[in-house]
Amino acid sequence: MKEAMDAKITYACKMLRLPGLARKYAAIAREAREHDQDPESFLLACLEEEISMRQVNKRNRLLQGAKFPAKKTLDSFRFEEVPSVSRQKVLKLADCEFIRHKENVVCIGKPGTGKSHISSSLGLLAILEGFSVRFITAMALLQELQLSQKEYQLHKVLKKWDKIDLVICDELGYIPVGEEGKLLFQFIAHRYERKSLIITTNLEFSQWDEVFKDPTLTAALLDRLTHHCHILIFDADPYRFKESMKKN
Repeated sequence: MKEAMDAKITYACKMLRLPGLARKYAAIAREAREHDQDPESFLLACLEEEISMRQVNKRNRLLQGAKFPAKKTLDSFRFEEVPSVSRQKVLKLADCEFIRHKENVVCIGKPGTGKSHISSSLGLLAILEGFSVRFITAMALLQELQLSQKEYQLHKVLKKWDKIDLVICDELGYIPVGEEGKLLFQFIAHRYERKSLIITTNLEFSQWDEVFKDPTLTAALLDRLTHHCHILIFDADPYRFKESMKKN
């Protein structure tokens, strides 16, 4: 009789799409009998197990979808190597309120000073809070927008990006984009006060004309980007280079 009951419970869990409960109900029931728990406590334990598994599965999906080049954490960032970056300010951003308020973050500094590390760390924390995140280089993003424009799918692609709570656009400024910069402007303008961006760049704002080759467009882009924005300045020697020197 127990085997038949187990089969019915397993089938019911499958039909109701409750894999967490299917996996653990037997153990929960055994513990409930051992501790003489009331039915309500048993039911609550079953529901909590299902919720827990769904949260884990969601987190794993978000991590996979983020496409981080490497998993970085704030614990491993050496703030003492980059004193211009306020630890307190970064820890404040770690609460992800800037995402809830549809605000942006811009990390400015030389290559190798930890901009991608900080942005990836904030992205990872955002995922732990349940936000969807996507890490992409500025050039890869531009190429995607160019292709969608050629296929007359730009509006559709922009709507697709609307589903991402936080986009981390890495390495803006390393390659001039010229006329095609209008597509990046459209992307940033589309997300304005709708979703959040983290942008890493090696250029100060006054140098962005070198990338977009259009002062009017650049001014309009910066106006939207920095309206609700947290700016982190990475003023230090590239620590990857210093680390390599220590090893030699």
